Amino acid sequence: MDDREIVDRINQFDTWQYQFDLKGHLTPIRDKPKINRHSQRVKYFFEPLVRLLGGSLAGKRILDLGCNAGFWSLLAVQHGCAHTVGIDGRQMHIDQANFVFSVHEIPAGRFSFMQGNVFDVDFQSLGQFDIVLCLGLLYHVSKPMELIEKIAAVNSDILVIDTRVAKGKGSFIEIRHEDTSDPRNAYDYQLVFRPSKRAVVEMAGQFGYRSMMLKPKFDNYEGAQVYKKGTRRAFICGKQTELSPLSAISEPIA
Repeated sequence: MDDREIVDRINQFDTWQYQFDLKGHLTPIRDKPKINRHSQRVKYFFEPLVRLLGGSLAGKRILDLGCNAGFWSLLAVQHGCAHTVGIDGRQMHIDQANFVFSVHEIPAGRFSFMQGNVFDVDFQSLGQFDIVLCLGLLYHVSKPMELIEKIAAVNSDILVIDTRVAKGKGSFIEIRHEDTSDPRNAYDYQLVFRPSKRAVVEMAGQFGYRSMMLKPKFDNYEGAQVYKKGTRRAFICGKQTELSPLSAISEPIA
């Protein structure tokens, strides 16, 4: 694509939730403080994930749930993964992801994006995955336990969860309501379940995962106050990989 085509395609979309640099053209993110938030999240859990796996995602197959415009899938490809599959409930996000990957000239054999409700998609038909990314999704669904069960059936090792969490002691679920007309919110039901920190760990543990909850140490909390307040956390869960190298950047679930 030439510059004019890229700009025209960018402007065809009503909204962007991530900022991409598409050959010098920045996508107009709707919430500018989130630019810093996404940058901090990369350092918070994505870079530790890559370090945990030896500095590369080479050869890994990745499933990106609630993939939005493919921000995390693109990072995975840039860190060497063999193939990434992204699923999102909204067709606009799938169109954005395919456009982003096209501009970055990612070979078609290394990715695929599909529109659909994660509870309706047959994960088994997609094959097995070394890593599953569940980023900003778990607190937007009404069946978190069922989602983790579906993930575990096709995930051989690592599950990364970044989610809003209910504050309070113990293992419990908080019921909340969301406006499904907002593309940042739930896709199907307006009633959603927000788990506590311990609930996330215990649900993952039910399906064979050991978990580490990472401690945020952002150098700038602009757009990311939920991490500072303790109402959002990232978890790296593993079936096979030893997670002890993450101990220095983790925090207890008390």
